[in-house]
Amino acid sequence: MEGTPHPIPRTVEEVFSDFKGRRSGLIKALTSDVEKFYQQCDPDKENLCLYGLPNETWEVNLPVEEVPPELPEPALGINFARDGMQEKDWLSLVAVHSDSWLLAVAFYFGARFGFGKNERKRLFQMINELPTIFEAVSGNVKQPKEQTATHNNSGKSKSSGKMQSRQPEPQTKAIKVSAPPKEDYESGEEEEEDDEQGATCGACGESYGTDEFWICCDMCEKWFHGKCVKITPAKAEHIKQYKCPSCSGKRARV
Repeated sequence: MEGTPHPIPRTVEEVFSDFKGRRSGLIKALTSDVEKFYQQCDPDKENLCLYGLPNETWEVNLPVEEVPPELPEPALGINFARDGMQEKDWLSLVAVHSDSWLLAVAFYFGARFGFGKNERKRLFQMINELPTIFEAVSGNVKQPKEQTATHNNSGKSKSSGKMQSRQPEPQTKAIKVSAPPKEDYESGEEEEEDDEQGATCGACGESYGTDEFWICCDMCEKWFHGKCVKITPAKAEHIKQYKCPSCSGKRARV
């Protein structure tokens, strides 16, 4: 939520300048100002967002009250996952969401001021020349294809290099993203009869569906639709201990 008004960009160059300013502010929050950013993302506070501003600064604040907002909003509730993940993983998650938000803001301006096909393409090409926030934070900058092809001619097997690089990928946490305990009691007849009625979501009250993603609160052991508590399967893989909004003492925001 921006406290002071900034000039509204109307041309490709102005939108790109706005993009760069916001990007610089976000990178500062996640690198040089990371200790200050970490402290401001208190999980005991309400849903917080990280905003990058055109003047290369950043702020952590509550989302805007207007519906719909004047600009696309960043990821909501970044503070809730802070203590449930390793700091490096949490910062990477915030960086990915920040990259998505920057693109949304840039192309919002493009749509608002009627950018044509060539203008949109030029804007994307200018943006694409810059490393993403995730790359800047993690240091994982991918080499251009030309450089990659050069390295592949050094005599080492291309396929073996790829296989080695894929080894450290974390495995899915089956316990965290497993289905509600409908199948946990297959050996017990009484439990089976009770479970046939189906588990219900602690947020919306709807019954369990096999084609839906669910997550269990480690505090109250209630199950929730991922969509009801804004948790995706990818995000759940990085959460060591999940606390639902009620157990976190947070008031749901519409």
